[in-house]
Amino acid sequence: MKSFFKYFFATICGLFVFTFIAGIIFFAVIAGMASSDKTAPVVKDNSVFVLKMDGTVQECSEEGSPLDILLSSNDMSVMGLNDIVAAIKKAKSHPDIKGIYLEGGLTSYDAPATAQQIRDALKDFRKSGKWIIAYADNYSQQGYYVASVADSVFLNTNGMIELKGIGGKREFMTGLYEKLGVRYQAVRVGKYKSAVESVTRKDMSPENREQTEAYQQGIWKHMLKDMAASRKQLTAEKIDQMVSDSIMAFADPNDYLKGGLIDGLFYPDSIVNVIKKKLNTDDEVNQLLLSDMTAMHAQEDEKGNEVAIYYAFGEIIDQTTSLFSTEHNIIGKETVEDLDKLAENDDVKAVVLRVNSPGGSAVASEQIWHAINRLKAKKPVVVSMGGLAASGGYMISAGANYIFAEPTTITGSIGIFGLVPNFTGLVTDKLGVTFDGTKTNRYTDFEENLVLSNDNAAEIGFMQTYVDRGYESFLKIVANGRKMSRDQVHEIAQGRVWLATDALPIKLVDKLGSIDDAVKKAAELAKVSEYHTKNYPEPADWMTKLMDKTEKKGTYLDEELHAVLGDLYEPFINARRDQQRNRLQTRLPFLLNF
Repeated sequence: MKSFFKYFFATICGLFVFTFIAGIIFFAVIAGMASSDKTAPVVKDNSVFVLKMDGTVQECSEEGSPLDILLSSNDMSVMGLNDIVAAIKKAKSHPDIKGIYLEGGLTSYDAPATAQQIRDALKDFRKSGKWIIAYADNYSQQGYYVASVADSVFLNTNGMIELKGIGGKREFMTGLYEKLGVRYQAVRVGKYKSAVESVTRKDMSPENREQTEAYQQGIWKHMLKDMAASRKQLTAEKIDQMVSDSIMAFADPNDYLKGGLIDGLFYPDSIVNVIKKKLNTDDEVNQLLLSDMTAMHAQEDEKGNEVAIYYAFGEIIDQTTSLFSTEHNIIGKETVEDLDKLAENDDVKAVVLRVNSPGGSAVASEQIWHAINRLKAKKPVVVSMGGLAASGGYMISAGANYIFAEPTTITGSIGIFGLVPNFTGLVTDKLGVTFDGTKTNRYTDFEENLVLSNDNAAEIGFMQTYVDRGYESFLKIVANGRKMSRDQVHEIAQGRVWLATDALPIKLVDKLGSIDDAVKKAAELAKVSEYHTKNYPEPADWMTKLMDKTEKKGTYLDEELHAVLGDLYEPFINARRDQQRNRLQTRLPFLLNF
């Protein structure tokens, strides 16, 4: 028996030691994987930057957990707009990089302005005298818009171009809820604040139609103008007519060639010969991918004057609560802490706040605005708007010293709304459930009355007052930040969404320009001529991200949900978010889908 226990405990100890050593080796391997891709590549003469345009682009790149490398089942790459633009600039200045090859055309963008910024960077690249060639099996509308800037645009022999204009249908769920006995009670300020319409109406209100048509037409005209300028044999009017006359996605590929949209049709194996001809070589093409370019321009620890670029993108929320959400969010408390740290950092002479947000929690938005005011008291703050800077996204922008926006930025939406479902028709009328109880004060059960009673006019009145007060606070914030009167802001507010080109003359933005323009302005306001830039928030170390990914398994569950639900995924996730959102919302009045 003694020998049994002796060998038993020896075995247990051996397994423990083995597991411990194996764990150390495992983490060492992952650490090596996490750091190996940061080694700067050797750039050979006659190299080509290959930019694969088949993933998704978000405002700023995020360094994922090393565990993602091992566990991720998603083939779609997520690229940072900041990395893509920086890589194009590096390719422009590097003497051994001779051109850019755009491969693929199905990249997903969160807003037209995101695609436009990549296109603008490519357009600037061509000023160096270097070439750009684009090839894809299929082009989405935004994919073709970006690719059209190339010297030559090629398509698969059996490919398609999905040019179709901007627009589409939205879901109105009111009829469904009527059948279920559910009624949504909406309180809002601003006739254009149409977030509530999907559950309170069966069609678009005239005001919502007016603002939607205005920004859609503005974006489409901008795209037509850009594409026509690059495809010199075409005019904006001709492209528009082609889109109006037929369903371009179903056209014969030869019609794209005859119409001047592309320069050639061939199979993928022929593109290498086109590239070699451009390089004047028969040797193997030296390729540099986005990860290589990112490693080349990785930031160094620079000393001295710093212009900080703080990326605020995604919905503005009070705190992270959903395991199902993998999207980047602006978390109120964390953002306030980050901004306060920048205020105390003596090396930071100015801050560029890069905003790409549809808004969200009114409380979190106002807290961030207050933190920006504290920051502005110590150093200049310049806002650079990305694809969206609307509602709460505009609130956090309004206090800056200066605001830049891209031409196709969607902004404004200065308004507040609240939305509460009422289940009386379902629970009482259909299911026969009734309610009774006692209370110490008249409004002790106000929440139950809002949701489960038709006799709640008083409660709705209080809620409307609450929303009105939030709207007046929003007006005051904008009026103070933009040096306007309350009435001047109200005239252009009321929840209306504006395209940046229309927002400029009404003083919601100061100038149309890029993030580079914003950095230059920030340095000018700080009165510094020698400076470097640094991106914030700073990425967490790989171990923190590894543990975070281990604890939060929402990413992989989310992938399965997306696969099962398909087109119903977004409404499902949005319904879950509604349960977790702050009661008072300064959020864009609809989900934008381009």
